[in-house]
Amino acid sequence: MHTRDSTRWQHEHVFAQDQVRAGEKRTLLVVMITAIMMVIEIAAGIAYGSMALLADGLHMASHAAALGITFLAYVVARRLAADTRFSFGTGKLNSLAGFASAVLLLGFALIMVTESTSRFINPVSISYNQALIVAVVGLVVNGLSAWILATTPHHHDSHHNRTHHHDHNLRAAYLHVLADALTSILAIVALLAAKYYGVNWLDPFMGLVGATLVTRWSYGLIRDSARVLLDRQANSTMLAAIKDSIERDSADRVTDLHCWSIGHGIYAADVTVVSDSPKSPDDYKSLISPELGVVHATIEVHRCPDH
Repeated sequence: MHTRDSTRWQHEHVFAQDQVRAGEKRTLLVVMITAIMMVIEIAAGIAYGSMALLADGLHMASHAAALGITFLAYVVARRLAADTRFSFGTGKLNSLAGFASAVLLLGFALIMVTESTSRFINPVSISYNQALIVAVVGLVVNGLSAWILATTPHHHDSHHNRTHHHDHNLRAAYLHVLADALTSILAIVALLAAKYYGVNWLDPFMGLVGATLVTRWSYGLIRDSARVLLDRQANSTMLAAIKDSIERDSADRVTDLHCWSIGHGIYAADVTVVSDSPKSPDDYKSLISPELGVVHATIEVHRCPDH
């Protein structure tokens, strides 16, 4: 064997991460829409004295920044996909952006709590009619943005004939605009109650309600994206499927198995196999179903010492 020609045994680690994601263009559109509405709501909230409307505008400001991070992550991951400095490609940039966006969401929730508490102590007069118009427009815009992201088709990998899920980046963008829509609804309810029933305290109270819900969404996204960033072991169902695919109809046994996410619906795996009649690593790799999304597998094979 000509050992000097090592390139024939090497393979690329791009894993289709250089392709334009379905969420990239739609995220850019939502960033532009959000930025415009953000300016309108903040200006209106200050001018008309509505804490709920100002909170909605500040909410959209943080989300415009977070959605910008989301879009940037798509672009950077695509352009650096072939960079050999990334051991398993750039797929984790997706989860890193989702994690960063979730942290921003938590920061926004804290701002909402602070501002709402301040308005309880020092209430201000509200121009209800003007504030309601802006809040309704904001709700329409947020609903449109959420629809744009919710209808984004999942990326389809024709080579493996499977559909990817768990795009933390896209999920983060969707949660941001969904939270925007929620705060718009809360602002409308608070303004209507204050205008017609004199329940002025409801305006800052809705800010607290919105902060609570946003915190819950943020926690869920932080938890899920952190699992990917920390190379958490894949779920038991997937581990069992990999093990069964190798051990099925043979005396081979998987004695050690590690499987973790390296990107948007793709996984790497380290597998140790012990057998009476060992086969080549490629033979064992071929047994792992493409449907599982294991795009990089390292197989260690040992002959059973008791054979």
